[in-house]
Amino acid sequence: MVADDQPHILEAVELLLGPHGIDVDCVRSPRLLLEALGQADYDVILIDLNYTRDTTSGQEGLDLLARIQEFDARLPVIVMTAWGNIGLAVESIKRGARDFIQKPWENERLLSLIRVHAELRQVLRRARQLELENRLLRAEGMPEFIAAAPSMQPVLELIAQVGPSDANVLITGEHGTGKEIVARLLHAASPRAKMSLVAVNAGGLPEGTFESEIFGHVKGAFTDARTDRIGRFELANGGTLFLDEIANVPLRQQAKLLRVLETGELERVGSSQTRRVDVRILSATNALLHEEAAAGNFREDLLFRINTVEIHLPALRERREDIPLLATHFLNRNRARYRKQVTGFTPAAMQLMMQYSWPGNVRELEHTVERAVLLCRGQEVEPANLAISTARSGAASLDNMSENMSIDEVESLLIKKVLRRCEGNISQAAEALGLSRAALYRRIEKYGI
Repeated sequence: MVADDQPHILEAVELLLGPHGIDVDCVRSPRLLLEALGQADYDVILIDLNYTRDTTSGQEGLDLLARIQEFDARLPVIVMTAWGNIGLAVESIKRGARDFIQKPWENERLLSLIRVHAELRQVLRRARQLELENRLLRAEGMPEFIAAAPSMQPVLELIAQVGPSDANVLITGEHGTGKEIVARLLHAASPRAKMSLVAVNAGGLPEGTFESEIFGHVKGAFTDARTDRIGRFELANGGTLFLDEIANVPLRQQAKLLRVLETGELERVGSSQTRRVDVRILSATNALLHEEAAAGNFREDLLFRINTVEIHLPALRERREDIPLLATHFLNRNRARYRKQVTGFTPAAMQLMMQYSWPGNVRELEHTVERAVLLCRGQEVEPANLAISTARSGAASLDNMSENMSIDEVESLLIKKVLRRCEGNISQAAEALGLSRAALYRRIEKYGI
């Protein structure tokens, strides 16, 4: 961006920089420059120090420099004036300018200054983006995926088939079944593996900050927007964006997600500048999205966009063959973590784990084994260390009661029990049951609970 009140100066800068592949925007006043800063990103700002006829003090330019510093202190500014002197040059540098050039300039010197500061700006911008990416990534490296059970073979085949593609994938399954691990495997198997996998709990973002978190914002877009912020889509540009709990995204925000998925274009909050992003979308939910769409709680067109391929993860009770392998894996990891001399499980402990229903799935098994290793005093984990016998008895009791009941009666009874345990908290009950809040509300109404 170049700001000068003389048209021939603006034209000269464009003629100099254009053939070198440098895009130039021109304005003739400080006011127009400040307006433009909120609409586009610039690598270098080149400003005159005098704008009003017959002024030579440079104060207008110094005031403009201060305003640019308030907007973005990292934005490199080169100042220029036809009335150059050492004192004014020193003052502009003190106030934050990166360099100073006198009119008429030497073309090679001006071109060199702009290239150096533009390259530095781009390097620093990328460094900040990488820092943000590292904060957002939930884990580094390839996850271990234990899946020997026959019911997991279709999952492995789908990962192998669609992983190397750019297809959007919807990963479904109950809470704790390992949906994020599948997302990380899909990303690692794709041509985007060298780029970022950015994970976000889309349903956990407050509606008031959803757009800022997902699309980013510019400084001044709202009260607390003190600096520009990169959104998750831009952080994932060239890589993969994992949208967890997508069923819980409010309808109004679903429309905005759909637009980005359809066009690859977005605007940061408070900006009218359109940005293009190249992102593969992986989504996850424990809800039945087709039912949610039929009930009007989820946009059908958005469902089509995120659901090019669906991978459904079976619950742990449907893949019991994996329980010994998973339990041993978690035991070995926590044995090293807590420096315990635990070598394995007693036969009774393993039998107890094989018979338990694991409503919290792999995540519950992981936490159970971690606690057992921590509490174990011998070389093998005992049933008492697992602390799941009471829960198992409760499950067995429910099984006995349900023998002569209809499916609706069993479901109604289960919902009542979970609601009592959660003291009426709908969100907690829905999570425990593996349902969305909307699906649980429909069942509560259906059964008159």
